[in-house]
Amino acid sequence: MNGLTACYQRLEHLMTIPAISDYGVIGNCHTAALVSRSGSIDWLCLPRFDSPSLFARILDLNQGGFWAIQPLSQFESQHRYIDATNVLKTSFSCNTGEVQLLDFMEVTDSHQICRPHAPGRLIRIVEGLAGTVEILCTCVPRLNYAQEIPQFQHFGQKITFKQFQIHAPIAWNIDPQTHTLTCRFTLHAGEQVAFTLALQDSSTPDAEPYEALESAIAFWQHWAGQCTYQGHYRDAVIRSALALKLMTYAPTGAIVAAPTTSLPEEIGGERNWDYRYTWIRDASFTLYALLLAGYLENESPFFDWLKQTVQVEKTGIQILYPITSEGQTVEQTLDYLQGYRNSRPVRIGNNAVGQVQLDVYGEVLSAIHFAWKAGKYDPSELWHDICPMLNWIVEHWQAPDNGIWEVRGGKRCFVYGKAMLSVALRCGVEMATSLNLPGDCDRWQQVCEQIRAEVLEKGWSDQLQAFKQSYEDETLDAANLLLPVMGFIEGTDPRMISTIDATLKHLVSNGLCYRYRNAPEGVTGHEASFVLCTFWLINALILANRVDEAAAWFEQMLSRSTPLGLFAEEIDPATGEHLGNFPQAFSHIGVINVAVSLAHIGHTGTVKSQHKAAADAAGHGGSGAAKQRRSSE
Repeated sequence: MNGLTACYQRLEHLMTIPAISDYGVIGNCHTAALVSRSGSIDWLCLPRFDSPSLFARILDLNQGGFWAIQPLSQFESQHRYIDATNVLKTSFSCNTGEVQLLDFMEVTDSHQICRPHAPGRLIRIVEGLAGTVEILCTCVPRLNYAQEIPQFQHFGQKITFKQFQIHAPIAWNIDPQTHTLTCRFTLHAGEQVAFTLALQDSSTPDAEPYEALESAIAFWQHWAGQCTYQGHYRDAVIRSALALKLMTYAPTGAIVAAPTTSLPEEIGGERNWDYRYTWIRDASFTLYALLLAGYLENESPFFDWLKQTVQVEKTGIQILYPITSEGQTVEQTLDYLQGYRNSRPVRIGNNAVGQVQLDVYGEVLSAIHFAWKAGKYDPSELWHDICPMLNWIVEHWQAPDNGIWEVRGGKRCFVYGKAMLSVALRCGVEMATSLNLPGDCDRWQQVCEQIRAEVLEKGWSDQLQAFKQSYEDETLDAANLLLPVMGFIEGTDPRMISTIDATLKHLVSNGLCYRYRNAPEGVTGHEASFVLCTFWLINALILANRVDEAAAWFEQMLSRSTPLGLFAEEIDPATGEHLGNFPQAFSHIGVINVAVSLAHIGHTGTVKSQHKAAADAAGHGGSGAAKQRRSSE
């Protein structure tokens, strides 16, 4: 006991919080965990993404809690995913031998691709590869965002605490002073042992861990294999699609923006937000990206969630929702936690839920319209909600809002938001007239044209020679790079060309694009470049017929991903450090959109907005990939 405690204390003393880019993510479409390259789970909420944390060392080195499995002696390590899966393999090498650690969450039904059944077990398998290696497993659960130290019930190889149970291949040792679980064992080449963590009340029979591993690999590879994109960037597209799938909450179809909270946009700063909710915008963009990549059979969970959750009222729709009806969004700070590398405050909940963001109407209607054009969704199923939404736009389009970036510095007339209202009405008119659905199409069309005319007049800045952030501010906003993507204006229009050039000159640093500069935000400090904005810039270049330039930008962006091919929300242009919540759905949406856009150009020799390419994507499997794939099978 004392020897193990001493080993644990020595390892803890040597530990520091890794860079965000050092982490991998595993999950089961219910929740997710962050696993460092040294084999430590430093973030996990069970049983859902938005549950209180069980391990949160990434938010507090000393009291957050973690679960590490690693050689007792000094080691070198690296990790990678098993091909086309979310199963993480960490390899350790030390002076006595080599071992590998397989981390994954159980997904037991490989046939239910849209709604995988997930009993909630996290499984960790350690395998001896060469020589003899002494392993130390250290588990420090700290429940409810490190507010509770668990009381352990000891049953030899099984420990229970609160609603959880954890199994080891040998008996656990409990240190009553540090409330720490440890076990120490030696692995020879060819030997395997398994650890599992689960809810005590799991009603699903436990599969043998090695069978569960095969099942998880089969599930992820089967799902990944549906991707019809066969271009040069297939590996990056599949990794991004797997990340997006992992962030889908299977029981309801809700899609979280990221599985983490309070990873900072600036080290030591206060820009730390909880992203474990479903933003209507992010979820719509996610659907859009997955459809582009050829995942044309998996859209129904999102639409089911949209139908059940988004209640259209006189005040319009919310911008974000909890992933379940009982979820909470009230924002509060956990002042007892030091934050990632002393970045306070740590927040749970998100006050943005009360903001008005007009662009969400455009993004929802665009996603529905795109799925309809791709032949994969009948909007009449949701028309009783869509029609009031369009009428609400007609009555409220002139009002100011908080904008796509959720600024807390006051409402303004944001150009992108206004433009997206025009897009929403255009999509509504087209669906209503084509499908003979009820609605005041003449009025919708009239207001659509009125909004567009106003944006082109009031949203243009002669001073900037670009579309500006809002009618009130003479500043650039990268969101306006989406205007041609969403079909508001042609990508080759001189005003868009000028906007692109102004963005390159004023918002780009070291090949990375900021959201904006010097805008009223309502929070202190600074942020890094926004990953998705750089991908938006690349797409704008494609639609401006600057394809070679766009391809070069895309290559350099992919080189900035983490070693596992993942992206956080932001990247510091000076250091290349990933910042913000991780992995970020927005960022991986950008990877897929650009890759498919480049492939489409290569196949057709023409440039189209993604709206105009929707039917082609459905008919040709994302730039002809489906035909190519079928011919090779």
